[in-house]
Amino acid sequence: MRGLFFLTCLLFVVSCNNDDATDIQNQPSTIDLSDYFSINFSALPNYSDQYIPVYITKDNTPGNNSITNEGATLGRVLFYDTNLSTSNSVSCASCHDQSNAFGDANNVSQGINGQTPRHSMRLINSRFAIENKFFWDERANSLEDQTTMPIQDHIEMGFSGENGDLNFNDLIVKLNTIEYYPELFSLAFGSSEITETKIQQALAQFVRSIQSFDSKYDDGRILVNNDVQPFPNFSAQENLGKDLFIQPPVFDASGSRVNGGVGCIGCHQAPEFDIDPNSLNNGVIGNANGIGTDLTVTKAPSLRDVVKQDGTSNGPFMHIGVSNNFETVLTHYDQINPAGNTNLDPRLTPNGIGQQLNMTPVEREALISFIRTLAGNDVYTNEKWSNPFID
Repeated sequence: MRGLFFLTCLLFVVSCNNDDATDIQNQPSTIDLSDYFSINFSALPNYSDQYIPVYITKDNTPGNNSITNEGATLGRVLFYDTNLSTSNSVSCASCHDQSNAFGDANNVSQGINGQTPRHSMRLINSRFAIENKFFWDERANSLEDQTTMPIQDHIEMGFSGENGDLNFNDLIVKLNTIEYYPELFSLAFGSSEITETKIQQALAQFVRSIQSFDSKYDDGRILVNNDVQPFPNFSAQENLGKDLFIQPPVFDASGSRVNGGVGCIGCHQAPEFDIDPNSLNNGVIGNANGIGTDLTVTKAPSLRDVVKQDGTSNGPFMHIGVSNNFETVLTHYDQINPAGNTNLDPRLTPNGIGQQLNMTPVEREALISFIRTLAGNDVYTNEKWSNPFID
């Protein structure tokens, strides 16, 4: 099984006292990491000093966990390693696929013990947002906290310590027996000691390094002073879609749009296209299994790379994976039904009534055309975000 090397010498390290462990950590490496990974450890990929456009100002990186090349490299290995599940069959990358903008092609994500209740969100540009909370229901207070919650979930990766599962300390013991991990933790943190905090920091560094700023939108935004100006590289249709996205709608007393745009920017803020932290439920109140309601959903990923440049979906939309067709997203927001939703965002209820945007076919096509301009290319193929293991 990949990566499982139960070496007598490493088992001894786990059981020895701190002084002995320190002595062993200071000894020269006896393994060649190139036997396991397609990574040039003499010239690590650039994670720490990537290009960020001047108009991007949001950054949720905490002061105690800045991205380093060594830390993100460890995070990349952890992200793709199926050893982080009790069955050795599921990794973070199983539900966050690079070819889908680090999202999931399944309607709801599959763990080692069955289906999870929700669809895994895309991880593109997780760093560039005001929102510090993660998961659809915002139950994690930071990206660092979020990274190990799936590992400790009975359905997802199994180290829950409940229902007969192994616990997280069992995972740490397991990682200590895998030959390359003490070496990688030493590289990232200066010590081979493996802790949950270090795992969280490394995974968060890798996830925050995943960025997409090579889109048609970015090519145009750098040429103008603000998003309201027409982008010189956009078609008339794309500029119309941008205007519709940005301009607020004007409603009559019955909640029907009579003028203006459709106001997507009210919740999805350009140029990062992250979610407003104050956003409430978006009107999707169903569960993936079709039973009951869910009024607590407030989190959404960046709209960057929600589709590819050709319009192909990067997995189903919404937390229950309702459809792969972006047209259904527009249909949902076109006619909001507030019945039974006590947590509905007030921006969707003008005059206390569910909004009726009444989008025309021309407007729908223009919006879809604009959304496609938010997709890049590099993030889907760049090797530094790919599976590092040698098969």
